[in-house]
Amino acid sequence: MALPGAALLDRLRDGIGALRARLTASAAFRARATQFPLTRPIARREAAALFDLCAGFVYSQVLAASLRLDLVGRLRGGPQDLDALAAGFGLPVDSARCLLEAAAALGLAARRADGRYALGPLGAALVDNPGVAAMVEHHALLYDDLRDPVALLRRGRGEALGAYWAYAGNAPGGVAEPGRCDAYTGLMSASQPMVAGEICAAYDLRRHRHVLDIGGGDGSFLCAVAERARDSALTLFDLPPVAARARERFAMAGLGARAAAVAGDFRQDALPAGADLATLVRVLHDHDDSVVLDLLRRAYAALVPGGRILAAEPFAGTPGAERMGAAYFGFYLLAMGQGRPRRADEVAAMLRAAGFARPRLLRTRVPLLVGVVVAERPAG
Repeated sequence: MALPGAALLDRLRDGIGALRARLTASAAFRARATQFPLTRPIARREAAALFDLCAGFVYSQVLAASLRLDLVGRLRGGPQDLDALAAGFGLPVDSARCLLEAAAALGLAARRADGRYALGPLGAALVDNPGVAAMVEHHALLYDDLRDPVALLRRGRGEALGAYWAYAGNAPGGVAEPGRCDAYTGLMSASQPMVAGEICAAYDLRRHRHVLDIGGGDGSFLCAVAERARDSALTLFDLPPVAARARERFAMAGLGARAAAVAGDFRQDALPAGADLATLVRVLHDHDDSVVLDLLRRAYAALVPGGRILAAEPFAGTPGAERMGAAYFGFYLLAMGQGRPRRADEVAAMLRAAGFARPRLLRTRVPLLVGVVVAERPAG
């Protein structure tokens, strides 16, 4: 019996993949591949990729050192020579040269023909980008948990990240003290301008009269919404110590008359009712399937008929960002102790299971960092 076209194509791909793996596993074949003109570029590229896997931690530490020594700040005004940079860093000249050459190789800096150093393309992207700097510093906790990756896999939970995220591993109602919430709330806030910009570019929030942001942190996202949807009422729902910070932020932004922060635990409490848009910004992938499905059902119950839900986060399987979803977020959430990276179609299926209709993935400008799925609560 003939196979359907898609199944035949999948079998062909599997066969080619298996053949390639068998050939690559042969030392003799690898040696010949580096000599044959047609396969030499492929062999070199794969060797470089394998080396990058080995050296990845070193690259990340070059980035960390560059940020801690304010390489970007020192070069944003223009090129500087080695001696001046070494003095600014407080490093021996040879150590400063080591850092600058490494940064140049990674695109953070650029060595000019006159011997001075300037910003490279990736370094320029870090200018006025506090979210990246905050995440690089935060990764020290992840690296602690990854010190023995096999032990982490066996435990199924890290110690450093599990302690950092105040709600991770807590039973419903087990709200952490304010101090434990401050660190992660500040971290999320640092990157919210970029995330909010992507969401607002992908979806017109002005069509909604009342936005409920679930797990909204210190209110950074709703403050961005307020600038675009000037007639919308705004409600934030988060743990008590986090909601208290949001109230302060709303007051400072002059939003006290139209923005409210409601305290509670979305794993057990009913959500504030009456909104026509519920938003979940980088919330779902932090939680296990049972918690997510229950949360979506609570959101469905809170929305008015005809309302919508918007879920935004980096989705697994995003073309061009497969490593970020499966490798980075997979291990990060494992160390955190809960949640998992999900594909956009998995989130869509969970939305349908919660009662929502017509889920769809919206196009964003930087899909590897922010994906957006929107669905509707039927009007009938």
